[in-house]
Amino acid sequence: MQKFTTLTGVAAPLPMVNVDTDMIIPKQFLKTIARTGLGRSLFYEMRYDAEGRENADFVLNRPAYRQARILVAGDNFGCGSSREHAPWALLDFGIRCVIATSFADIFYNNCFKNGILPITLPPDDLEKLMADAERGANATVTIDLERQEIRGPDGGIVTFALDPFRKQCLIEGLDDIGQTLQKAPAVASFEERQRLGQPWLYR
Repeated sequence: MQKFTTLTGVAAPLPMVNVDTDMIIPKQFLKTIARTGLGRSLFYEMRYDAEGRENADFVLNRPAYRQARILVAGDNFGCGSSREHAPWALLDFGIRCVIATSFADIFYNNCFKNGILPITLPPDDLEKLMADAERGANATVTIDLERQEIRGPDGGIVTFALDPFRKQCLIEGLDDIGQTLQKAPAVASFEERQRLGQPWLYR
């Protein structure tokens, strides 16, 4: 998993509440277990019309936000059905951080497992960031995970809370498998002791 330390980039405003996982990545794109290629289908039903042509009004289709790295959204982001394809699609598009006033639990947990930082902010702070994001590509935002700060284009700073364990996993780039592999020497040591003390288990 890619490490997350400091991220600077364009923040795209998506002032919508209850953005569910089917809106993030519609069900017809769930046939694959590959994590790549899903970015083109991110927010498919809002990004494209019935003929597959881009909807020029959708934020991620606007020139200023095509390279957005951060998404600023409304309340209850990632609600609906449980699907890991939702953070996969965001990550494949290039989104490494989603900021909202609240998240659905499963989506929130899945973000950390895939190297995406979900930040929860109170409404007043989110409103400031939404205003910054609406300024377009000339207004970049910096996320400093170590300091737990969001720095706006005019130098303003918003702090955020985060579980220390989740924070460290992102900084070190550790998903569940990576965390387990860190214990590999201890596992090998245990197996060797067990092999000597209970050899019949290994016959």
